[in-house]
Amino acid sequence: MQNSLAPKANIGRYRWTICSLVFYATTINYLDRQVISLLKPTLEKEFRWTESDYSNIVVAFQFAYAIGMVGAGRIIDSIGTKLGYAITLTLWSFASILHAFATGTLSFMFFRSLLGITEAGNFPAAFKTIAEWFPRKERAFAGGIFNSGTSIGAILGPLLVPYLAVHYSWKIAFISTGAIGFIWLIFWFIFYEVPSKQKRLSKAEFDYIHSDVEDYPEVTNPEEKPKISWIRLMAYKQTWAFIAGKFLTDGIWWFLLFWLPAFLHSQYNLTGMQVSFPIAFVYTLAGVASLFGGWLPMWFVKNKGWGIIRSRKTSMLIYAFFPLLIIVSQAAGSYHMWYAIIIIGIAASAHQAWSANLFTTVSDMFPKSSVGSVVGIGGMAGAIGGMVIAEVAGHLFDYYKALGNIQTGYYILFLYCGIGYFAAWMIMFKLLVPKMTPVR
Repeated sequence: MQNSLAPKANIGRYRWTICSLVFYATTINYLDRQVISLLKPTLEKEFRWTESDYSNIVVAFQFAYAIGMVGAGRIIDSIGTKLGYAITLTLWSFASILHAFATGTLSFMFFRSLLGITEAGNFPAAFKTIAEWFPRKERAFAGGIFNSGTSIGAILGPLLVPYLAVHYSWKIAFISTGAIGFIWLIFWFIFYEVPSKQKRLSKAEFDYIHSDVEDYPEVTNPEEKPKISWIRLMAYKQTWAFIAGKFLTDGIWWFLLFWLPAFLHSQYNLTGMQVSFPIAFVYTLAGVASLFGGWLPMWFVKNKGWGIIRSRKTSMLIYAFFPLLIIVSQAAGSYHMWYAIIIIGIAASAHQAWSANLFTTVSDMFPKSSVGSVVGIGGMAGAIGGMVIAEVAGHLFDYYKALGNIQTGYYILFLYCGIGYFAAWMIMFKLLVPKMTPVR
């Protein structure tokens, strides 16, 4: 069978330049948000935080992120990706730097809230960019590439932040990581424009990008389809399927991001730069899996002859089973620490593979003009799911720490981490959108 996924050699590859810009922005996004988890032992001593104090700081970020997601998605749909992405990255870079001026729990909560509401613009802008620049058959792979930036950011964090904190100060760690975003802005304004206005883009590649446009054929410019109101979006099962998927699974990733260093400290007494390599290993696996997650549906289309919907659902079901291993991670870790780290790495990898396809279901089911809004709504749901897990984690860990058995608290959270993806898949594809019918 002919490979329908591979463009002709003379089409051009400028769309991959755009994908790389989104990848770097996402890397910076996750580097900035992870700094506080890596500095948790240092900040706990300096500010005398309890587990609940840290949990409240995490919740402050997630609550603001949830609010920002809805507004950011709608704003980016209105003003476009070029200006929208630039504004949101500028604001979150400033917010990250401001953490260096925090003086206690309340000021950290304020600056985390500011970071959350501004970082919320990344994913609506990123997936809208991918929807604009890639045909449907390539979007999961492109999404997997840029989504691997979340893992690269999480890898760079433990390699960079503890070093800066040990050799300079925790304040320098916040300032240095926050300043990186301003370098990205230079390249964004040099290389980015929507396809219809990008002079570096060949007509052949432009036609390829829009080769599988299916919605609103009466619109001459496929980038200018009629917008669907926020209220109308909430009436579609397709929207609620994405909401369910994000709510049930995003909190798992956030839990690993914000509590993995603390887990390694409480379980294996790792501190400072000792956590760098284990965490980097976990997120290296996750980064590779993000690429695989986008590649597998393409492989099913090419080699099995399946439609994109069947390929997407099957891939996500496969990814949903791997996190079940995390339920036994602590038992495995009792034999050797690295058994637990490898299992957690597999679970994080499954999340990234799942996430690359979960986001792409939005562009599978909605016109490009509404992708930012739907991603924002789902992102809000994901942040609320993260808030729930953060609050539960704070209370569980304080309770079991008082009993001298904090490991039980981690086991309860890992149990949910194991079953969350399969539950999400069943609700999405058995209950809400079994056929993933596009909204027209």
